[in-house]
Amino acid sequence: MTYIATFFSHFGTIKFKKLCDSKGLPAKAMPVPRSLSSSCGTCVRFECEDLSIFSEYPGELDKIALQEGNGYREVYNSSES
Repeated sequence: MTYIATFFSHFGTIKFKKLCDSKGLPAKAMPVPRSLSSSCGTCVRFECEDLSIFSEYPGELDKIALQEGNGYREVYNSSES
């Protein structure tokens, strides 16, 4: 499954990309798609079958959305945690 993670800071983007790399997940830092919003404008697009491999998310993480066809469905929001 393909996910997009958005962040409050560029530092959060870089930190999460490194976390994905350390877990062997294909990941790429990139601009946030227009249909999603983000405070810093960058995101990480990553492939993952089970989000539970993340025991916790970095504090800079804003949202995670699952890519579905041409759109996205939010699966995590830091303001709801």
